[in-house]
Amino acid sequence: MSRPRVVVAGLGDSGVLTAIHLASHVDVVGISSKPGLVSGQELGLRISRPDAWARDYRIPFGRFRKLDDIRTVHGTLTAADLDNRTVTVVDAAGSESVEGFDALVISTGVRNGFWRQPDLQSAADVDADLRSSHERFAEAASIAVIGGGAAAVSAAANLARTWPDKRIDLYHPGERALPHHHPRTWATVLARLRRLGVGVHGGHRAAVPDGFGCDEITPGPVSFSTGQPAVEADAVLWAIGRVTPNTEWLPPDVLDPSGFVRVTAELRVPGVEFVYAIGDVAATDDLRSSARNRADRLLAHNIRADLAGRPDRVRSYVPPRRRWGSVLGVQADGLQVFAPNGRPFRFPAWSVDTILQPWIVRRGIYGGIRKPE
Repeated sequence: MSRPRVVVAGLGDSGVLTAIHLASHVDVVGISSKPGLVSGQELGLRISRPDAWARDYRIPFGRFRKLDDIRTVHGTLTAADLDNRTVTVVDAAGSESVEGFDALVISTGVRNGFWRQPDLQSAADVDADLRSSHERFAEAASIAVIGGGAAAVSAAANLARTWPDKRIDLYHPGERALPHHHPRTWATVLARLRRLGVGVHGGHRAAVPDGFGCDEITPGPVSFSTGQPAVEADAVLWAIGRVTPNTEWLPPDVLDPSGFVRVTAELRVPGVEFVYAIGDVAATDDLRSSARNRADRLLAHNIRADLAGRPDRVRSYVPPRRRWGSVLGVQADGLQVFAPNGRPFRFPAWSVDTILQPWIVRRGIYGGIRKPE
């Protein structure tokens, strides 16, 4: 008897983990526009120290031991026939193929700045992207970071850590940055930014030019709709949270008014059997938090229960009220992680490369990752 086939559409952070949990139970086909995992995490490390970032956040699929039994398709999703259970993929040569499924996981993520784009890329293309953005900031004497979320805050801190002689300023629109975290988190992070020499400017809402998608690094000036004088900078990083879901290939009736995939608490897409969504593309809650709260294991469990005809075993995803976790990534004194109540705890620097990454992340979360050849 053949095993059910599950197509995982999008092999970013959430898609890879969902595929890992499913691979030993069903036949998995993973579809990705990248040649491996190219994580959307840790923007600050990516632009300031790309080689260090690539070690942990850019991993070819062949290095994941738990993905050995899945088939990966490198291409762009262009259509989905959910009633007949097929998706259409176009590869780099323009050839079209159709993949059938018994269950579909939609994990195609969002577009957000130059670091999260859905373009079909080769390994050389990814290399060029990493190199060009790093060099752009390396050549700048002054950098303005626009935005108040974790990506903006992390970028400002890590740029300042790597290049302490540059003038780096963070402009955020609210009274405080990190508005979706506990206030204690911002108080702690603000103190770190000031120690790093970052200029922090609250209450500055940037005036975004019409038609500008915030997906490139620009020179200044930056104007503000809140009345402050415009500021100059050699390089401007736009991290204002302007996200667009990668859902053009899906039928409109499964999307909410903003283009995100509608889901139930069980991560099922309502009105369509055996179709699910997870990660930033899934409208689970206002923060679309399933990507950052390990809902991948719950989703894999629910898919297996549905395929086995056991709806009584299905579990519900309960989103947290606030964002939590690391904000700045690994720093010289280790990795600081914030609980939902804003209280930090720290992995000391010595433990990151000896315990956290090899044992907790690579072995515990991913089930084993081979060393580079």
